[in-house]
Amino acid sequence: MSLRLPDSGAEVSPDGRRHAPSATRNTSAILQVLHDHAPAQGRLLEIASGTGQHAATFAAALPGLDWQPTDVDPANLASISAWRAQSAAPNLRTPLVLDATRPGWSADFAGMDAVLLVNLLHLIPGPAVETVLAEAALTLAPGGTLFVYGPFLRDGL
Repeated sequence: MSLRLPDSGAEVSPDGRRHAPSATRNTSAILQVLHDHAPAQGRLLEIASGTGQHAATFAAALPGLDWQPTDVDPANLASISAWRAQSAAPNLRTPLVLDATRPGWSADFAGMDAVLLVNLLHLIPGPAVETVLAEAALTLAPGGTLFVYGPFLRDGL
């Protein structure tokens, strides 16, 4: 599965970092929630990291979290890696390919203290949403937190 947002990577830096205006616009709001509600230390799985902008910014701002970026599209890993190199955040891990719509993926990421999912659920069919959320819940350690950001209207409802 490959997802392409209307603004995902319209600009590309010489070092390969793609820039999505939507990520720039929502970074502050998401980071404030993470500051207020994410654990100070632990492991965080980011599903659908896209350009990597959020991963680089959030990992640098939350140094106690071991940040694991992922994306379904292997082509996105280059941009995520470029953002990782630019940020130099020691807690930002090498990005991994993850199809979060595939049943059973949670077994590979057991014991996460937090899972972050930004701007994905409105782009995939209902049954895929159910799988993503069920698997995300299974990957969380007891007391872990699932953070979801995005538009939640479908067909204007």
